[in-house]
Amino acid sequence: MSSDYMIYMMLGGIMSFIGMLVQNRLKSKFQKYSQVPLRKGWTGEQVAYEMLQHYGVTNVRIVQGQGMLTDHYNPSSKTVSLSPAIHQGRTVMAAAVAAHEVGHAIQHDTQYSMLQMRSKVVPLVQIASNAQQWLLMGAFMLAQQFPALLLITIISFMVTTGFALLTLPVEFDASNRALAWLEAENITSGEEHEGAKDALKWAAMTYVVSALTSLVMLIFLILRYVGRR
Repeated sequence: MSSDYMIYMMLGGIMSFIGMLVQNRLKSKFQKYSQVPLRKGWTGEQVAYEMLQHYGVTNVRIVQGQGMLTDHYNPSSKTVSLSPAIHQGRTVMAAAVAAHEVGHAIQHDTQYSMLQMRSKVVPLVQIASNAQQWLLMGAFMLAQQFPALLLITIISFMVTTGFALLTLPVEFDASNRALAWLEAENITSGEEHEGAKDALKWAAMTYVVSALTSLVMLIFLILRYVGRR
């Protein structure tokens, strides 16, 4: 196994460890704010419904999903899927997450440019992601025989890294929309609102780490390619 591949794996391990720390922090925040009752007493489902109504979005369904931290908006089926703790919860965490996911639905309804751009590259990203594992192995193990493999691998990483970077403004914008509405409609205030901010900040950090990881790996591959020439 080449030394380049070992360095790549070491970098991957470091970034994975950082990602695990952030994920654990998010889980602890989830537990913390899931214990803080929402003064208004609404469930996450009610928060999602009221926010959709406020923005005149009537063609999006709210459904209950499964698991923990599985909340998402599906633009294909136009559904806001909330995990049981968020869908049924009457907590600061439930309100923050539900409003965030509706934020994505509003982005879709208003044709938010960054979301549209991100959606267009999804098929290409899926192809690049599926091919990367095999490309990496080939690029490092057959570097002498097929040097072009490393360049192809770099191109695939450019696609996935670009997608990860595009995801950041989409996520931050959804959180900003959620927090602005929660505050304007007096759903959260004072410590409740600060808790909602904190929860969404750590949720966003998982995307930041993912983007940084992809960027670090891409830079490493580019440096290796340039160094070989």
